[in-house]
Amino acid sequence: MSGFRRGVRLGIDVGRARVGVARSDPDGMLAVPVETVPRNDLSIDRILQIAEEYDLLEFVVGLPVNMQGADTPSTTDAREFAAALQQLSGVPVRLVDERLSTVTAHAALRSSGRSQKKSRSIVDQVAAVVLLQQAIDTEKSTGNPAGATIPADEEPV
Repeated sequence: MSGFRRGVRLGIDVGRARVGVARSDPDGMLAVPVETVPRNDLSIDRILQIAEEYDLLEFVVGLPVNMQGADTPSTTDAREFAAALQQLSGVPVRLVDERLSTVTAHAALRSSGRSQKKSRSIVDQVAAVVLLQQAIDTEKSTGNPAGATIPADEEPV
């Protein structure tokens, strides 16, 4: 665990209809689901309320690139959401590749006996858990934080 930065992280899975939120414990032992936030003008405000409950090290926001690693309209949306989150919170945001996190979340829910219809309300939380746990595991195994920080020139004015 050398090089692992101790602290609570919030994992954010940005979707067009919902935003999944997960959190880690300070030692990065486990990522757990927190809430599914409806995607609207109040989404960031709600996430900031959740963040106030923790002494947050950083947000880990999933970056939905396509299978070739190229940006999509959803990638742009997630980048804009992450930049606004960083600007309004003052908390660092890391963007991490989330390819297959939602697919993994659906598979995990199916294997636990939940139908896709019954899983709709929690799949975004599970996807946030998957991307956050992957980021934590990457940092623990390599000693380097997963993903990249948001450059100052990408922050909204």
